[in-house]
Amino acid sequence: MPEGDTLFKVAARLTPALQGHVLTRFEAPRLRGHRPALGERIALVEARGKHLLIHFERGLVLRTHLRMTGSWHVYRERQRWQKPAYLARAVVGADSGWLGVCFQAPVVETYHRAGAEPDVLASLGPDLCLAESLHDDVIDAVVQRIPRLAPTGTTVGEALLDQRIAAGIGNVYKSEACFAVGIDPGTPIDRVDDRTRRAVWTVAARQLQANLDGPERRTHPTGLAVYGRRGQPCRACGKPIRMARHGDQARSSYWCPACQPMPT
Repeated sequence: MPEGDTLFKVAARLTPALQGHVLTRFEAPRLRGHRPALGERIALVEARGKHLLIHFERGLVLRTHLRMTGSWHVYRERQRWQKPAYLARAVVGADSGWLGVCFQAPVVETYHRAGAEPDVLASLGPDLCLAESLHDDVIDAVVQRIPRLAPTGTTVGEALLDQRIAAGIGNVYKSEACFAVGIDPGTPIDRVDDRTRRAVWTVAARQLQANLDGPERRTHPTGLAVYGRRGQPCRACGKPIRMARHGDQARSSYWCPACQPMPT
């Protein structure tokens, strides 16, 4: 699933192509909600956690969530697409001559900015891709959300993925932040003190922000420390990296059992 850094990069690519320009084309065959009118201006393109939002001047906002299958592409008006047109879930064209095309996203909807935001947006925690998320008061707020949102038995890995606690973390940064802090992602969150909680969410924010530029994610000089490296030697101690699935959605976590021991 694309994580917060991916959506941040998508917004950065779409912004000069669409923002401030007049809407000349809009297609969304499975749209939930109203359609913006051709001829109105595209007011803003932004990423919020794992959501991509396109604001139109008359108050509508297009929200997409890519989950495991979706992607946004940017094309010139007559440029050949890299995926077939029947996979397009949203096409947003502007008088700049550019198109934003969203393929295979399972969530494509609009809502009115003047009304209540969708619950999934209103409930989001601080966006860890933003520099201000590293301020002490923001990290304090993240830590204060944990007891309310992560019931007894919730693992650290599950809590890191809870976008209501903090937005932007997915399987990659969950695994990488836990490795950097030296904590097993399967550790129950109620066995982790506030100092360690602060550390792991702070590291995740730093890792996300360090990867907002550049084509490849890096949390280690050679790439990623543990994610996707099941059975390969730990870059710190040489022991084989393990992988397990946690939570109701069976999301994958990677860790080194020697460098990240379960608390006794």
